[in-house]
Amino acid sequence: MEEPPGRRLLARGTSAALSLLLTAAGTAAALEPGGAAPAQERAASAVSPSAVSPSAVSPSAVSPFDVSPFDVEGRGADVPFVEHEAEDAATNGSPIGPDRVYGTLPSEASGRRAVTLDAVGEYVEFTLTEPANAMTFRYSIPDSAAGTGRDASMDLLVDGSVHQSVEVTSKYGWYYGGYPFNNNPGDTNPHHFYDETRTLFGETLAAGTTVGLRVSSTADSPTFTIDLADFELVAAPVARPEGAIDVVADFGADPTGAGNSTAAIQAAVDAGRAQGREVYLPEGTFNVTEHIVVDQVTLRGAGPWYSVLTGRDPVDRAKAVGVYGKWAADGGSRNVTLRDFAIIGDIRERVDEHQVNAIGGAMSDSVIDNIWMQHTKCGAWMDGPMDNLTIRDSRILDQTADGVNFHIGVTDSTVTNTFVRNTGDDALAMWAERVPNVGNSFTFNTVVLPILANNIVTYGGRDITIADNVVSDTVTNGGGLHVANRYPGVDSGQGTAVSGTIDVTRNTLIRAGNNDFNWQFGVGAIWFSGLNEPIDGATVQVTDSEVLDSSYAAIHVIEGAVNGLRFEDIRIEGAGTYALQIQAPGTASFENVVASGIAQDNPIHNCVGDGFRITQGTGNSGWYTDQPACTGLWPDPQWPGGG
Repeated sequence: MEEPPGRRLLARGTSAALSLLLTAAGTAAALEPGGAAPAQERAASAVSPSAVSPSAVSPSAVSPFDVSPFDVEGRGADVPFVEHEAEDAATNGSPIGPDRVYGTLPSEASGRRAVTLDAVGEYVEFTLTEPANAMTFRYSIPDSAAGTGRDASMDLLVDGSVHQSVEVTSKYGWYYGGYPFNNNPGDTNPHHFYDETRTLFGETLAAGTTVGLRVSSTADSPTFTIDLADFELVAAPVARPEGAIDVVADFGADPTGAGNSTAAIQAAVDAGRAQGREVYLPEGTFNVTEHIVVDQVTLRGAGPWYSVLTGRDPVDRAKAVGVYGKWAADGGSRNVTLRDFAIIGDIRERVDEHQVNAIGGAMSDSVIDNIWMQHTKCGAWMDGPMDNLTIRDSRILDQTADGVNFHIGVTDSTVTNTFVRNTGDDALAMWAERVPNVGNSFTFNTVVLPILANNIVTYGGRDITIADNVVSDTVTNGGGLHVANRYPGVDSGQGTAVSGTIDVTRNTLIRAGNNDFNWQFGVGAIWFSGLNEPIDGATVQVTDSEVLDSSYAAIHVIEGAVNGLRFEDIRIEGAGTYALQIQAPGTASFENVVASGIAQDNPIHNCVGDGFRITQGTGNSGWYTDQPACTGLWPDPQWPGGG
């Protein structure tokens, strides 16, 4: 958190419908970030990867719990790419993981595994399963000694031949110390290791083509860790709509990025509002160093791969690219449409007071559609009061803080069919600070790898829906889904506490929850907190959902009291510690809740005794005992394959 100022099956893993069998193993030893076997121990070959026999570079074994967020049909975002994991690709590098121990490279990798390359000629090679003309890949290279990051490059190979060079950097990763973190490598707690970059191939490659990433030099970076690659077939640029204002042709914005286009784009947007005309961002990279303020206007690009807003003030680091509605105190904005462009910032630190988000302010009766948000502080931090905002069909990547936060009196608004990965805090959040959030929803989203806190959360709120999402790979200090009376300004006196009906339904959670480094015990995949005041009088219903391979407990109640929980039609398959972790009084009913693969012999940890009352309906199995554990000690989690 910070202060203010449909679906398609993809290419990896086993089916989430598979009946899973837990193979328990102790917590894996922590790996040093960037650690891998020395190159001389592997006798790495520098031959063309496509010339290597597939049998000589067989993919790593797939655990029955190795479920991808893209294996779940009917839920999550309908993304335009096919994802390939590096550990399942051909390689002569060193697979790392699985490991969920915070502070290690595998713990922040998708599926908790990746491949490290540390010698010239080492590679990871993917085989396309569908035609593609573009690629995004997730990687990590070490920080610099000064904490400012380093730049390097890799060869991109097509069928074994060099196709182009791709630039990589660690400028947007590697944070240290305590919240809100710093860029000092001499401090403790290194984390947020990975970044992503994208490239167009300039041609369409057929299914069956191999695409590789190969180390061409270790002079600029001693190691390159590859997590995954997303391949897609990007459509042609969207032409200028008839009658639209062109920010280049009509107002002189610079599509090369050399000049500052802030004033030109703002003038075009103001003219669009005054004339009732759409405003068009043609192909190009536009240097923008302050907010573009929008109200009653449509700002549309040629597509997020073609039209890019980027930039930051070279002196005042609190000023950076962003598209904002007017502040609520100034009346807010309304009837705004933002679509078909990218906002790729240059934020390399977290300063909560800085409004350096991709999208912000207040926007009522507005739509954000097909926007790529990357390297900003937050994707969309919306400060209300405001009403009826839709964020849809978008990508939010590599943020230093939240992905989306509906903050202060946001009502009847939604995030839907959006892909979120590698946020530095809650990925999708609602925070009803001082003014009620009412009637909001997060639906059909795929939310992966929040480096801190939760995949999806509502802090307070009335009549909230969290449905049809897929969440995976929580890293630390949070869970997959969280409902809470926590954080400032959330209380019943202001009408902002959890109330009405909180409908958490048809969600799939994969490897969710993890250790909280402050509490020094695990946070559940689905968890509830009454820290500010008890959750009481609301209907909080969790239904028709799967909780797969939880890192610690599957369901967790903590702080204050939590009453009125209802669990129905829940499948729990695999939990690193308990099925239920009860650390606060309350009440809950369970019907058709079936659990298997719980690591502890006693499936419930409860030291509040009769203070937490369970009402059982029919169809429950695998999770209940009338003599729960209360040992005073937290067991080490047990994870498939050790991680």
